[in-house]
Amino acid sequence: MGKTVAELKDIVKVFPGVVALRNMSLQLRAGEIHGLVGENGAGKSTLIKVLTGVHAPDAGTVVVDGAPVCFENPLDAKRRGVSCVYQELNIVRDMSVADNLFLGSPLRRPNSRFLDHAAMRAQTREIMGRMNQDIDPAKKCGLLGMGQQQMVEIGKAVLQRAKLLILDEPTSSLGEQEVRELFAILKQLRDDGLAILYVSHRLEELFELCDVVTVMRDARHIVTAPVRDLDRDAIISHMVGRPLDNLYPKQPAAPGDVALRVDRLGSFGVYKDISFTARRGEILGFAGLIGAGRTELFRGVFGADPVDEGEVAVNGAAVPVRSPKAAIRNGIALLTEDRKAQGLILSQSVNRNIALVTLDKLRKGPFLDSRRMAARSSESVRKLNIKTPSIREPVSQLSGGNQQKVVIGKWTSADMDIYIFDEPTRGIDVGAKVEVYNVMNALVRDGKCVIMISSELPELLGMCDRIIVMRKGRITARVNRGDDRFNQEDIMKAAWGGVIQS
Repeated sequence: MGKTVAELKDIVKVFPGVVALRNMSLQLRAGEIHGLVGENGAGKSTLIKVLTGVHAPDAGTVVVDGAPVCFENPLDAKRRGVSCVYQELNIVRDMSVADNLFLGSPLRRPNSRFLDHAAMRAQTREIMGRMNQDIDPAKKCGLLGMGQQQMVEIGKAVLQRAKLLILDEPTSSLGEQEVRELFAILKQLRDDGLAILYVSHRLEELFELCDVVTVMRDARHIVTAPVRDLDRDAIISHMVGRPLDNLYPKQPAAPGDVALRVDRLGSFGVYKDISFTARRGEILGFAGLIGAGRTELFRGVFGADPVDEGEVAVNGAAVPVRSPKAAIRNGIALLTEDRKAQGLILSQSVNRNIALVTLDKLRKGPFLDSRRMAARSSESVRKLNIKTPSIREPVSQLSGGNQQKVVIGKWTSADMDIYIFDEPTRGIDVGAKVEVYNVMNALVRDGKCVIMISSELPELLGMCDRIIVMRKGRITARVNRGDDRFNQEDIMKAAWGGVIQS
């Protein structure tokens, strides 16, 4: 067991109306990957911000290398060896890889005020090479894939000789091969003596990667134990405070009339010849690898992106869906993959975000009926169990899972016919996932049409009545619940371009 690099002792952090950390303690050791899990709102993000100098604790002590510290800001934390790779990467897309690595601490030529670009590129090449990354130091970061951008962020920590590396949901936007590469690099850094705090909602990653796991619940430390002493059920029980008997609470479906028909839809260079129907009272799933065209297809159906050919029909009638406003008018809702950039106005309140789609219905003359708007938002908060101090709280202050529930509330309060969920459980905890699945069940019971796009095959298999598989912009397979092909192996085979048996 390595020496303790960083430690939190009885940390307390309070925000108006919310206790974010209650006497939280944590030890992070050199040469160890320490997993941190908990439901959304458990306090994980606040813990990270205390460790990185974003927030000062109201009580308790932060210890680095055996000495108490009071970080003035995140830059001070970095100087003391604490680096963090956040879920939203801190990359300047228009700058080169080398310039991103040396941002804030560039190398200068001897006895000169001019930057030493050659030396910075050479060091960048050496650092990225140590991480098995063949990336041109002069290439703009905006031209890199998400996996390579993440490697650049980790490279910053290596350059700064970090003692503790914190990763917050690092695989949420990565493909399977990129995840494999990331894990290999993290294990190498651990073996080199780095302390790593790994925060993730994907429990299977903990068992593959971590040495130790800490579970938080309600802003408190619940348990810390070696991974070998825990199993999935034990971790979930610690997280939610009760056993979750059914992670995928699928309810029997009674498919009704066709709500959505897509006929030979195409967008040049993105997807082509896509035809399918989706019925009321069922959940239709879309599977495929990153880049298969699923998100782009449904942005086309929703009118957010142009389509070059084909037809969309709602409830039997062809509709020219040329804009999101037209799609909404025809009863189509799209819960976008990127909730922060496309689904919410983060600076606005829970109340205003939930009312976004129904503003026209909430007018009283030229003004908004604030009383009706508040009543509708309060009802969504209650029904969806959104954890917020009040409906006036800015959405930016909520946890990821509760932000997702606000997006869902925005659409369910509008009473649409067709609900398209794009990666609805990405970045949220297991308890919140079950709540999202139950929302889908409720919509299906009410005779709505639900379409789920997901990169997590277990949830598609657990919740869907039918699954359509896409690869490189085309449909490669269609399977129904109860078919012999309705399994992970056959669906993955179709996603990779293989042929599955009829």
